[in-house]
Formats: sequence, C-alpha cells, structure tokens
Amino acid sequence: MALEQQIMTELKAAMLAKDEVALRSLRAIKAAILLAKTSEGAAGELSADGEIKLLQKMVKQRKDSLEIFTQQGREDLAKKEREEITVIEKFLPQQMDAAAVRAVLVQLVTQAGASSPADMGKVMGLANKELAGKAEGKMIATIVKELLSGQ
Repeated sequence: MALEQQIMTELKAAMLAKDEVALRSLRAIKAAILLAKTSEGAAGELSADGEIKLLQKMVKQRKDSLEIFTQQGREDLAKKEREEITVIEKFLPQQMDAAAVRAVLVQLVTQAGASSPADMGKVMGLANKELAGKAEGKMIATIVKELLSGQ
C-alpha cells in the first residue's frame, strides 16, 4: 500500500507543478496498480514484491516500445517512452550493475553444481529468487548463458 500512497502524493505534486510527463507516467502506474488489485485472484491488496514486479513489467514494456520506435525512426514516440521509464524507475529499488550480478551468478552456478547449458533452468530458478527486483531478467539470462557455455 505504501507505493500507492507515494504515487498519489507524487501525482498531486505533479498536478500542482503542471508536469505533464510526471502526470502521464504516474497515472499509468496508478492505473496498473488498480488493475492488479481488482484482477481475478487478487485479494484487493498488492504485496511489496507484487508492486516491484508490476513496475518492472511497466519499465520492460516501455523499453520494448522504445526499441521499436527507435528502429522505426519515431523519435517523438521514443522520447515519451524514455521520459516514462525515468519516472517509473524512481519507484524501483536500485538496480545492480552487470559486474555485481555476474558475481552473484558465479556463486549460484557453483551452488547449483551447474556445468552445462542444460542446467540453465536450475540456475535461473535460483537467480530469479536471489535477484528479484535487483536486476533485469534479460541481463541475468545472458550472463547465465555465458557462464554455463564458458565452463
């Protein structure tokens, strides 16, 4: 619930400041939270982990759109996506850099006893639990592939 209250506070501040970028982004977050809370199977509450996953999903969607818009030369739309990513990322925990993620994954590969790319699922399961909210899934998968194929 803390995220929802924080979003509402930021939303009021953005309205007072007439900040269109923040308003657009915060309204999208608020809508996503409401949708998640009222979706089938939800008990009307969203856990802290659920909030982080929701925000990460929103950032990923915008990064995917950004990539497409950039490829198509639509800088006007790409700019909007970049702005929204910046606002949404303010509410996410600090992301780990590639070197820190690699160090954690090396330990997990050793812990799991993984030695070949066939063991990727085992390592990814551990990695997703360990690095949830701290690193992007795509980066984790790429590093795990490198580690398992390089041994």
